Amino acid sequence: MIAPIILVILLLHNVVESSKFTIPEATINDIQAAFNQNKLTSKHLVKFYIQRIRKLNPIYRALIEVNPDAFHLAEIADQQRKNKDPISRFGLHGIPVLVKDNIATKDKLNTTAGSYALLNSVVPRDAGVVNKLRESGAIILGKASMSEWARFRSSSAPGGWNARAKQAVNPYVATLKPCGSSTGSAISVAMNMVTVSLGTETDGSILCPSSFNSVVGIKPTVGLTSRAGVIPVSPRQDTVGPMCRTVADAVYVLDAIVGFDTNDPAATRKASKYIPKGGYLKHLKLGGLKGKRLGIMRTYPYFGFGNDTETLNKFKKHFDILRQNGAILIENLEIINFNRIISMINGEDIAVSAEFKLALNAYLKNLVSSPVRSLSDVIAFNKKYADLVSKDHTLTS
Repeated sequence: MIAPIILVILLLHNVVESSKFTIPEATINDIQAAFNQNKLTSKHLVKFYIQRIRKLNPIYRALIEVNPDAFHLAEIADQQRKNKDPISRFGLHGIPVLVKDNIATKDKLNTTAGSYALLNSVVPRDAGVVNKLRESGAIILGKASMSEWARFRSSSAPGGWNARAKQAVNPYVATLKPCGSSTGSAISVAMNMVTVSLGTETDGSILCPSSFNSVVGIKPTVGLTSRAGVIPVSPRQDTVGPMCRTVADAVYVLDAIVGFDTNDPAATRKASKYIPKGGYLKHLKLGGLKGKRLGIMRTYPYFGFGNDTETLNKFKKHFDILRQNGAILIENLEIINFNRIISMINGEDIAVSAEFKLALNAYLKNLVSSPVRSLSDVIAFNKKYADLVSKDHTLTS
């Protein structure tokens, strides 16, 4: 009888072990299930992430600041869950979120776009997307690092560098660039320093770091998410979107932040009519790839695989997985007028540079208090404090 008893004990042990909840790589669904089963509290979750940040951030430079009120916010979320408060039914309730350092938070955190020039400035209110996160019960854990001024500090600055946090590091291959400008938003979720994060994009600043750091980024249509309270580059192109470990998590965040905002009325009113009734989450379904046509670019410069057969071969197994799940892959996708499209990039740079000056000046003038009130003030600050704000004492404008 001893052998069967030992077998039963081993089986029970395996069941217990398999039911244990672990935070690394946990999705929003996993975390909410753990909340509901009393296996986890928001305070414990915040404690775990802050411990990870203390251990890893000196290496990877993914965060600029941690919210000193994070534990207090977690305690509030735990009490709301205990009281069965209606807000506790939201998917993001009690979930820690990092926001990029150009997204305003009206709390003890700074909003600086990685620049010392804006340190201790005071924003008038939460950014529109932050307000929606708070309404969903999310916990603002801190500010993610970024390319300073969304890489409008200098064309020679490396992606992911800013004066306050210095150079962010790719968590998979430290010698490769992490891309920007939403660098810390990508690295922090890749390294399990937070559940989900927000990034911003004018041209590639969500998609590129998501790709380079192996996370999921969604660049929403301009106006689908509010830009109010976001340090701007171009009002024509700026947008805010989720950066997460899974598609499902990214959709949870997207559902929370889309919609009309009185502080960005023209763009958000126009885009809000395209938000599906009931949100995006219900459109996540098994078999969703069936019949979808996906193009593969192989020969174009700047895009696709070009002549890089080594990388292409590594992707082939992923192409096979897409096909097995019903996707139709279009080989050697042809882009009409590709060269004309590429030639427009220089024109975009000229237009966005002009828009940046106008938009930034308007943002700075709207701050409650600030050491700088114009782009000229920022440039003068960088020249005055060159040793503080420069990488190798070269970036001064």
